[in-house]
Amino acid sequence: MAIVSVSGSDLLARDEAIIELKEYFSALSVRKGRPLTYKIKTYGCQLNEADSEKLTGMLESIGLNECVDTEVGDIVIFNTCAVRENAEDRLFGNLGIIKSDAKADKDMIVGVCGCMMKVPENVEKIQKSFPYVDLVFDPQQIHMFPVFLRDSLRRKKQLVNISSEDYIVDDSLVPIVRKRKFRALVPIMYGCNNFCTYCIVPYARGRERSRDFYSIITELRNLEANGYKEVMLLGQNVNSYKGPNGETFVDILKEASKMTGFSRVRFMSSHPKDISDEVIDIMANSTNIETHLHLPLQSGSDRILKLMNRPYTVEKYLKTVDQFRTKVPNGSISTDIIVGFPGETEEDFQGTLDVVNKVKYDSAFTFQYSIRPGTVAAKMENQIPADVVKDRFGRLLEIQNDYVYKSNQAKVGLTEEVLIEGGSNTAPDILTGRTRSNHLVNFTIPKNLQKPDFTADDYEGMLAMVKFTHARPYSVDGELVEFL
Repeated sequence: MAIVSVSGSDLLARDEAIIELKEYFSALSVRKGRPLTYKIKTYGCQLNEADSEKLTGMLESIGLNECVDTEVGDIVIFNTCAVRENAEDRLFGNLGIIKSDAKADKDMIVGVCGCMMKVPENVEKIQKSFPYVDLVFDPQQIHMFPVFLRDSLRRKKQLVNISSEDYIVDDSLVPIVRKRKFRALVPIMYGCNNFCTYCIVPYARGRERSRDFYSIITELRNLEANGYKEVMLLGQNVNSYKGPNGETFVDILKEASKMTGFSRVRFMSSHPKDISDEVIDIMANSTNIETHLHLPLQSGSDRILKLMNRPYTVEKYLKTVDQFRTKVPNGSISTDIIVGFPGETEEDFQGTLDVVNKVKYDSAFTFQYSIRPGTVAAKMENQIPADVVKDRFGRLLEIQNDYVYKSNQAKVGLTEEVLIEGGSNTAPDILTGRTRSNHLVNFTIPKNLQKPDFTADDYEGMLAMVKFTHARPYSVDGELVEFL
């Protein structure tokens, strides 16, 4: 695929479409006698979340407001993920649920975008089975969404626009409405060149392409000036960032570490083949770089890693872990693990358990292998029976969940800085937040320290010192000591 850089002049058609859509939806609002709303359903990774923030910005620029959870929305967009089979199942299930609403309201617009739309079989299924979907487009073309929306309205029939090119569009050229008032998602690169044999991402997100270094730094400085406390640097593999003038991910991290307005600088994800000693050193010596490293393992067998096209060995992986644990002793490590990759033997699986027991991950995302059409692994022989995969998966979870609990237990009795994310979903009188090591903390505020007239959400983005009092399987309980 060709990589195309998009400039401001290339977006004149989009800006013209926004003006036309604003007039159309203003008239439709008058006709319906109410404000018009939108809803975006996002599946998958933080890059999809960042794309949805751009869709939100463009929808609000044409005069729509986000609807409450109980409403359907005049425009409904499904931003999809192709990495796991269950995400596909949920999409098609939700498209079925929304059918009656789409048929009842002829003005309602349904759109589907995201990684799933780069898989031809999924597009064909929508065209055949879901004719009430109005527009389908891919993640590389998020920036042109208003044009697709306008053209769909003009045609009054389903519009499918899947590009064969990979676009690089700077975030400064796209309207963005951020979901959290304290956290900003900042993609620094898009796409992937690794071609792991189980993964659809290089086909869905395209080849690696990095944003301009100075544009990223300018965005970070603007976010700092606007009061954001946390920033997450995003990429399919952030460590492979290559700026147009030879800049690297280390250069971005160094600049971000100087921005004292940020309490947390996070990044996702790191490929074991690219993580450098310099990155670990910056994490160890900076006051605002989060001391949490997400380092996907996928398998603890060199044989399976080779079949996965993961160009590192278990020995190299463990060396990186040892370096991090030594230099960042209060840090945490999380990982991704796939169970049941084609050809995985019991011996291979025992290798994975061996690594888990050596690393003692503070948290982990564990998956049962599922066939992704279009990938090399989908055509491999020796697909593992479902009952064997399920058994191995259960054994892995039992061991890993114990390490998560022990990691939380190690926090009890300590007092650490917590960035407050808002109120707990389960208890309105409890606040929730995270430590620099990304441990989830739920805590109470003594009455004498409570702020008058504050709701739980008013505390969002504040820093607090919290004493940890009790460990739970996936979180830590605590009590506020002081606000910072």
